[in-house]
Amino acid sequence: MSQSYDRGLIEDFGRWQEFSAGMWAWIFHKFTGWVLIGYLFTHVAVLSTATVDGATYTQTLQGLESLLLVRFLEVGLLAVAAFHILNGVRLLFVDLGVGIESQDKAFYAALIATAAITVASIPTFLVGAF
Repeated sequence: MSQSYDRGLIEDFGRWQEFSAGMWAWIFHKFTGWVLIGYLFTHVAVLSTATVDGATYTQTLQGLESLLLVRFLEVGLLAVAAFHILNGVRLLFVDLGVGIESQDKAFYAALIATAAITVASIPTFLVGAF
């Protein structure tokens, strides 16, 4: 016989405070996955319109790279991709049965490594922007 569980009201927005690290890892992984899918479609759309000839392609890329907003979005894309990759490696190890008891620590390590990679890359992305 199945047990019932009181999931609370739909309007109960305070439940996010009860989430464990595993739930946050799942939410962030899903979010970053959707962002990467959105970027993929945007990337294909922009490049497909710019590949009429070599000059149009170069002009489009130089125009985008000259925008400060695009450079900050590239830093954000790196952060999203780095977290998705690191959390994916964490999930791979958990699925293989390695480090199951320390997966919360691995999630926090993925967050810290993502932050370190992102902060270290900011000068590279913003060089020549100002």
